[in-house]
Amino acid sequence: MYKLAQPSLASLGRLHSQVGRVVTRALHVSRVATAIELKMPSLSPTMEEGSIVKWFKAEGEAMEAGDAVCDIQTDKAVMAMEVDEEGVLAKIFRSADSGAIKVGELIAVVAEDGEDWKTVAATANNAGEAAAPPAAAAPVAATGGSTPGTVVNMPSLSPTMTEGTIVKWYKKEGEAISAGDVLCDIQTDKAVVSMECDDDGVVAKILMAEGSSGVEVGTLIALTVEEGQDWRDVAIPASGAEASPPSLSTHPTLAPSAPTPAPSAPTPQYPHPTQTGPAAALLLSQYGLNPASLEGSGPKGNLIKSDVLNYIQVNSLPAPSPPQVPLPGVAKPAVAAPTTPSPAPRAARPSSGYTDIQLTSMRKVIARRLTDSKQEAPHGYSSATANLTAVSRLRQEYIKSGFKVSVNDFVIKAVATALQYVPELNATLVKEEPKSQSSIDISVAVATPAGLITPIVKDAAGKTIQQISADVKELAGRAKENKLKLDEFQGGTFTISNLGMFGIAEFTAIINSPQ
Repeated sequence: MYKLAQPSLASLGRLHSQVGRVVTRALHVSRVATAIELKMPSLSPTMEEGSIVKWFKAEGEAMEAGDAVCDIQTDKAVMAMEVDEEGVLAKIFRSADSGAIKVGELIAVVAEDGEDWKTVAATANNAGEAAAPPAAAAPVAATGGSTPGTVVNMPSLSPTMTEGTIVKWYKKEGEAISAGDVLCDIQTDKAVVSMECDDDGVVAKILMAEGSSGVEVGTLIALTVEEGQDWRDVAIPASGAEASPPSLSTHPTLAPSAPTPAPSAPTPQYPHPTQTGPAAALLLSQYGLNPASLEGSGPKGNLIKSDVLNYIQVNSLPAPSPPQVPLPGVAKPAVAAPTTPSPAPRAARPSSGYTDIQLTSMRKVIARRLTDSKQEAPHGYSSATANLTAVSRLRQEYIKSGFKVSVNDFVIKAVATALQYVPELNATLVKEEPKSQSSIDISVAVATPAGLITPIVKDAAGKTIQQISADVKELAGRAKENKLKLDEFQGGTFTISNLGMFGIAEFTAIINSPQ
């Protein structure tokens, strides 16, 4: 048994404040009255239960962002569970050494900063008793067959992952698998990560097809059976049969065409004032409301989201019906393209003068981490001028010898060498204490279409310029294809950002926490 500290597990436990909403994350947090539930997290792809080794906080004790709440023994290691926001530990339901706890089971509740934790603890007692599993829980009803299957859930493949997308299945239903085989590719909030099998068996049922997005961590995605069992007669858990979308099948059949529903009456649209915010404008459009009939409480009388929500609640307006989408049918024969190309349709300009662009999970994580780093880590900046004439001559000699090295490769080597002379800077911050690292692993910022990522040139001080150049090219290429492994972009000791190729002489960078 060994202990694995993961400072970034804090991002797994974002304590959301939506009342009544259960957010399935690695920490499985949800709101109950004024309490925030902490549930046993899923800290590895194969983890089904864990045990609490030690509580670092007592009831009534305040917690800061990044504090470790407890150590959890998974099926692979002991990991620290951290929080990301301030609060007070109100009630502990499962004490240390209380035995195996199923993933998702309630272990504690937290009072938000400023709330009376004793009141929260008192009101949470009933919720904790209700959430506790019964002594003899009845098995979940299964459908589809009599062969018991092994569940394959959406794993947590990065410390900040809360949901993922099935990019590709490498195995089909009925195909044998061995330990170490790649089962599927999963898009996390950072990269595309391959999910490997832990045991031998046969893929019995795929419950999440390729392209299924927003699949929350812990959701059933497939079933496997042991070799020799009838995979066609696998029993599908009721929860998986009800919640999963149509699965992949090796023998697809065409569904009978359904009658096209009658089109609903169009929702009336009214022009919105230019000062109307995007959230308020969306609600006005969905409910077909005339902005002139609402009274705004924003600056200069502008309508804001709460004004529209109050109007909807006061008038008990029914929720708008979703748009009718025709069911997919049999593919029609291709029609020959016209000889003269038709002009490209012009994009409709939004009436409000702008278009909302939804942030990806990866960009949300980047924004949150950079904001936290800028606010929490002291930043100091200094600049100096260096003469790179000798470096340029050496680079040209490399190029003439057949090695296409870049100036950035020399910068990486120079930084790694400097860290050998100043090892105090080759450190990471663990629980507010600097921890010196023996290996010099340089993170290199790479811009990809999905967002910024920092692949790592490991042991950069011990590598030649040619080796560093080859590593950077290979890592950057796979980064732009979202094919990096977790250990290839997590765990660096020093980060380099270079914008010189864009004509930038100087810029102010943000520390890549916890470096």
